[in-house]
Amino acid sequence: MAYEHTIDTDGCKGCGLCVTVCPKNVLEISNDVNVKGYFPAYQARTEDCIFCAICCTMCPDVAITISEIEAEAAAPKQTEVEDE
Repeated sequence: MAYEHTIDTDGCKGCGLCVTVCPKNVLEISNDVNVKGYFPAYQARTEDCIFCAICCTMCPDVAITISEIEAEAAAPKQTEVEDE
């Protein structure tokens, strides 16, 4: 199985706890405000995430989730091109 890291940017208050505890420095605080006027966290380096879920555990707003996805959904899509 593969995993997906999701941040509910509208539910995030930008406290920065997730940024502080991430062992791979995947997360940063955005320069853009969300609908509530906060600067939410975002995945700056998604490819470095080890899916340890420390960010999920620390988030007081429960705005971060890690979920299992099908391996096919995680793999890059390839299309075949027919020669004419």
